[in-house]
Amino acid sequence: MTLRILKPGLQTTIQDTGRPGNLYWGLSSGGAADTFAMALGNRLLGNPDGHPCLEVTLTGPEIEFGEDLSVAITGAHFALFHNDRAIANDEVIQMYRGDTLRFGALRSGARAYIALAGEIDITATLGSRSTHVVAGIGGMQGRPLQAGDQIPLRSCRSAPPRRLPPQYRLDYRARPLLRVVPGLEQHYFSTTAHEQFYGGGFTVSPQSNRMGIRLAGESLPVENIPQQISSALCPGTVQVPPNGQPIISFVEGQTIGGYPRIAHVISADLHRLGQLAPGSRLDFESVDIDTAHRILRDKSRLLTELSEFTDEVE
Repeated sequence: MTLRILKPGLQTTIQDTGRPGNLYWGLSSGGAADTFAMALGNRLLGNPDGHPCLEVTLTGPEIEFGEDLSVAITGAHFALFHNDRAIANDEVIQMYRGDTLRFGALRSGARAYIALAGEIDITATLGSRSTHVVAGIGGMQGRPLQAGDQIPLRSCRSAPPRRLPPQYRLDYRARPLLRVVPGLEQHYFSTTAHEQFYGGGFTVSPQSNRMGIRLAGESLPVENIPQQISSALCPGTVQVPPNGQPIISFVEGQTIGGYPRIAHVISADLHRLGQLAPGSRLDFESVDIDTAHRILRDKSRLLTELSEFTDEVE
């Protein structure tokens, strides 16, 4: 039982929730860039939220199925084809032996997730099957998938046909808003720097990757900020290097850094980082810790509601 990769796309990888708890050893957790979208697909199929999926980035793959099983595609919106028939996100699709799944043009977002009603039969590394591209571990030999790869599967099954109701589907067409709490060195930045940072003048640079999301715009003034001692980083930290162009630490980001930290993306919005495509213009909004906790609780409840209100398909 296998999935055969006919065309790999730009960067298609095996991902789950990663390897938390290894920052001490200099290894970032990695895992899916958009854990919320991944969880939606898994819940449609009756899987645990962190069940290993295929993460598709910007340009999608073409895959041949060697076994009957159900899939669900969530996250970024692509033109999708089951054999030659157009299909949609956010619903269970039954694939049969010899069928193909093909991704066409990207319509919105940056990363899609192919959830599987079956298990990817590869050995876990440090408790995870996710591909850590920077460290070169996990997944298929620690790298993105290539044409000709065959991904072994086991325990394949068919899931009940159902879809998410329209009001619960994620829409990536709007200008992204990232809510942040103050960074540890935010008090070093001038009023002008804060006004620029929260003024909506930044776009996502094409030089972004799974280590960091680089922003391009008018440089923030940093000349009077004292030199920093390198200290711990985690996903969502917004650093400002000497060129004044902010960098948001991402899922495979370095574990320490010495640039001043102006802000930190709240936990509830970390998944939004995974849907930032090059050229996306974005906004930052400052919130307090209590608000950040409330937003996280609300988003966690939403996942439970989504499990309860999925529509059965006739």
